[in-house]
Amino acid sequence: MASFVATYQATSGGDRTLRIQAPDLATARKLLRRRGIKATTVQMEEPTDQGGRPRKRGSNPNNTSEGQAKGGLQTMLSFDLSGAFEKAPGVREKAVFASKLAALVDAGVPIVRSLDLMASQQRLPMFKRALLQIGLDVNQGTAMATAMRQWPKVFDKLSIAMVEAGEAGGVLDESLKRLAKLLEDNARLQNQIKGALGYPVAVLAIAILVFLGMTIFLIPTFAGIFEDLGAELPLFTQLMVDLSALLRSSFSLLIAGAGLIGIWLISRYYATHNGRRVIDRLILKLPLFGDLIMKTATAQFCRIFSSLTRAGVPILMSLEISSETAGNAIISDAILESRNRVQEGVLLSAALIRQKVLPDMALSMLAIGEETGEMDQMLSKVADFYEDEVSAAVKALTSMLEPAMIVVVGGIVGSILLAMYLPMFTVFDQIN
Repeated sequence: MASFVATYQATSGGDRTLRIQAPDLATARKLLRRRGIKATTVQMEEPTDQGGRPRKRGSNPNNTSEGQAKGGLQTMLSFDLSGAFEKAPGVREKAVFASKLAALVDAGVPIVRSLDLMASQQRLPMFKRALLQIGLDVNQGTAMATAMRQWPKVFDKLSIAMVEAGEAGGVLDESLKRLAKLLEDNARLQNQIKGALGYPVAVLAIAILVFLGMTIFLIPTFAGIFEDLGAELPLFTQLMVDLSALLRSSFSLLIAGAGLIGIWLISRYYATHNGRRVIDRLILKLPLFGDLIMKTATAQFCRIFSSLTRAGVPILMSLEISSETAGNAIISDAILESRNRVQEGVLLSAALIRQKVLPDMALSMLAIGEETGEMDQMLSKVADFYEDEVSAAVKALTSMLEPAMIVVVGGIVGSILLAMYLPMFTVFDQIN
């Protein structure tokens, strides 16, 4: 078995490395794909002799040119798509897992047996394989947090840090309960926002499809009827007929292709760090939605940071993990920059105030918590406050969007009906 080092891009945008044992390079790539890891590079570690010095390539028969050619051919011909389209567990699945595992550990069930039981209940293949492999690693003496790090697509740094803190303090069940509560709160917060935006987006999509269908298929039929009757089309109807002809022409395919290319270019630009900063800064300035995103990010940061510090995770690591869950590059960079200032000895509240990103109320409460020595409890109260603010903002946004979407749909359908019925009045006048 050889050791391979894989480099992949984390969800936060940075590069991560992972070591994996495999007989050859093709198998290593196959194992990575099964874990849901899209590695950018996979390299075999340089073998060493007993003195720790790099071994000469001539001393290994597998390093001959024939062996390299055979291995290269095997790498090109061997591929596995079993993990390419597998779904990784979401926040809700991981929250249920942490809650059930905490109950099993609290009841005195051995951790290996608990992991096997949890694996048998999983429907997601990737999650099931991860739990089975973690159980095997733990049974061989590996710490659970260390085994979880081998599955970065399944377990994020937040889950790993909470488990590691629980193992270090001998309170794994308590850490798992806190993790389950934290993930459930995050899932509830995300579902509120998705529920508020899902309805208007669905209605708008249906309205656009109805508009395109009636414009492409219905208006030309009525236009032909009015042309046979010799009726002069009103200006608005003529514009709709011209729009219908444009949508049915090959030029519309060119416009659609240009739109798809534009969306792809924007997505590629957003994948870069600078692009994500530019777009996320614009998102924070959007009316209604920008304030909602800021409140959501503040609630998540306060909740996650307070949970990590209460579990015993070092403050610098807690800030790093909290920055990755912010969901916005501007807020994430502000937290990371504050982490650097804290490492230099600056108070966290002072470092965050200097960034001028988070709300003043949250920063004031954080400063009070630092002065009283109850920062985690104070941040937990701040998280409760902003979660209530998000709930109220979501309800207000929903109450505003629902009538607005009704007006939009009515306007779209009404404009098409108006374009079809206006020529009828001209025909009636000619008959009279």
